[in-house]
Amino acid sequence: VNGSLGEVVGKVYVKKHFTPAAKARMETLVDNLLKAYAASIESLDWMGEATRTEALDKLAKITTKIGYPDQWKDYSPLVIEENDLYGNIQRARALSYTRAIEKLGGPIQRHEWGMTPQTVNAYYNPSQNEIVFPAAILQPPFFDLEADDAVNYGAIGAIIGHEIGHGFDDKGSTFDGDGALRNWWTDEDRAEFEARTQKLIAQYDSYQVFDDLHVNGTYTLGENIGDLGGLTIALKAYQMSLGGEPAPDMDGFTGLQRVFLGYGQAWRVKYRDAYLRRLIQTDSHSPGPFRCNGVVRNIPEFYEAFDVQPGDALYLPPEERVKIW
Repeated sequence: VNGSLGEVVGKVYVKKHFTPAAKARMETLVDNLLKAYAASIESLDWMGEATRTEALDKLAKITTKIGYPDQWKDYSPLVIEENDLYGNIQRARALSYTRAIEKLGGPIQRHEWGMTPQTVNAYYNPSQNEIVFPAAILQPPFFDLEADDAVNYGAIGAIIGHEIGHGFDDKGSTFDGDGALRNWWTDEDRAEFEARTQKLIAQYDSYQVFDDLHVNGTYTLGENIGDLGGLTIALKAYQMSLGGEPAPDMDGFTGLQRVFLGYGQAWRVKYRDAYLRRLIQTDSHSPGPFRCNGVVRNIPEFYEAFDVQPGDALYLPPEERVKIW
C-alpha cells in the first residue's frame, strides 16, 4: 500500500500527525539556516570572490519543500478491487509506468516529490537544487515543537544544514544553481576544497569499528561533508537567532551544550555486529556514533561548551581540525 499508494497514505499521515504550527516552525528554521549558510560563505577565508559569487547564487536559488506536496498525485484512474490483490498491484505499477513514460520529452515536474510524507528521511536534489523534508522526519528525536530552540537547531537544524550542504559537497558542488552540471569553481578554489576534503577522508579512515574494519572515508565523504557543514551552520544559525542576547541556561546546560546534546540524541543508535559490518560496506553514511563524534571534534564551539582539553577522548589539535563550510 505504501509503495503503490504512497501519497494516499501520506494524506492520512499529514492530517493526523503534522500540524500547521510544525510546518511554520520548520519554515523559520530553514530560513535561518539558509541565512547562516550565506553568512558563512561570505566569510570563508579560503574561497576567492569568483567562486564565492557563484556559491551564493546557488544558495539563493535553493527551493524548499516541507511536510507534504502542494499538489497531490491523482490516483483516480487506478481501479482497486477488494478481492484482487495481485491485480491491484499490477494495475498500480502499470499506472506508475505509464505516467513515467508520459513525462519523456515534457517539462520537469517540479511539484513532484521523491519521497512520501510518511518517510523518516530528507534529501537534496542536485538537478533541481531543492531540499525536501517529509513530515515524518519532523518528530523526536529530530524535531520537537515543544523543545527549546537550541535542541531543535542541534537536531533538525543540523539535518537542514546537512541537506543544504549536499549542494556543496564533492558531488553536489559540480552542479550550479539552476541544476546544470557545470564547473563554477576556479582551479585554485577547487584545489583548496579538495585538500580540505582529503583531511576529512583521513580522519574517517582512522575510525576503527571492529579489529579488522574501519569507516571508509572516501565512500562516506559526501555525507561527512554534509554532517560537518550541517552542524557548523546550525550552530551559526542558533547564535544568529539570539540577536546578540546571551543564550539562556536550561536544566543546568548552556545554549551551546544543548545544541550539541540535541545533535548527539539525533544519532543515538544500536547495531547488531553483522548489520553494522554490512552497513559500513554498503551505506554512504558513516555509522551513527561517527556521524556525531567525528563531527563535533572538528568544531571549536564543542571545546568551549564542554571544556574539552588535550588528553580527552574527542580532543583534536586545532591544526588537525577540518573546516570547509
